Amino acid sequence: MGHNFPDDIFFSEVGPRDGFQFEKKIIPTDLKLEIIAGLVGAGLKKIQVTSFVLPGRVPQMADAEALAARLPQKDGVDYYGLVLNMTGLERAHRAGLRSVEVSVSCSDTHSRRNTGMSLDQAVEDGIQMIARAQSLGIRARASIQCAFGCVFEGEIMESSVVAMAQRLVSAGIDMLGLADTTGMAGPLKIRSLVNRVKAATGNIPVSLHLHDTRGLGLVNVMAGMDCGIKNFDTSLGGMGGCPFVPGAAGNIATEDTAYLMESMNINTGIDIAGVAQCSRKLGKYLGRRFPGKIYRLENLGLKPGNDGQER
Repeated sequence: MGHNFPDDIFFSEVGPRDGFQFEKKIIPTDLKLEIIAGLVGAGLKKIQVTSFVLPGRVPQMADAEALAARLPQKDGVDYYGLVLNMTGLERAHRAGLRSVEVSVSCSDTHSRRNTGMSLDQAVEDGIQMIARAQSLGIRARASIQCAFGCVFEGEIMESSVVAMAQRLVSAGIDMLGLADTTGMAGPLKIRSLVNRVKAATGNIPVSLHLHDTRGLGLVNVMAGMDCGIKNFDTSLGGMGGCPFVPGAAGNIATEDTAYLMESMNINTGIDIAGVAQCSRKLGKYLGRRFPGKIYRLENLGLKPGNDGQER
């Protein structure tokens, strides 16, 4: 079977938001900034640094403004925050972020449990937030949660995902994300939905936000690449999870995904050892291991390659 893999792959590091938010032990702002600086130094150019939500709901994100004010500035690095409502968007704007992500679920049940809004209401709010972001000069990307299935509703009709994608793209987003929120996707589902969404949305860049809940994370990455996907959300050490799936492993690990790419001679621009050092430092503070594999290897040894030669 032939493959149509891209020559270059681009990562959005979501660990400082999607990974950190699940940790019960509060991570000090200084340590967060140290980790973010390490990720930038390791070549990550797009980093989701925080979410502008109620501190009572997500205590780990209570320092959103303080963190944003002290982010290390470097040309070519795009820091962005997650916003769930207009209040969050205005906070992100006042904090000086120039990019945000708007997230909408394709499952009505998940949407109500996660945000308290129906699917239709959440989409309308999302479109309004995108318009407001544009008026503020803020770049907006949108992600569709539960695009590949929902633990509450089961299979999500692809036609529903495509219709939502078209509405969000029409609102003027810079990138569309398809999220496997509950880790239910497999490679056949990835290929089917990605191809339909790409055909329906034109030239808008599509990214995949994958979880390794059922051990198919990197398999799904390859399925996405085979459909021409160049953009992936990843998390240092495989941090993350899903509050509606107890015991879920987490997001695909930045180090593991980059290692996979480089084993196929696909350029990522990422210093795997540098990211791994960040994961180990954070794991030491939190007193636990993350689901990722590569970060545990203090000496990575051979650079991955398909010819077995040392490089």
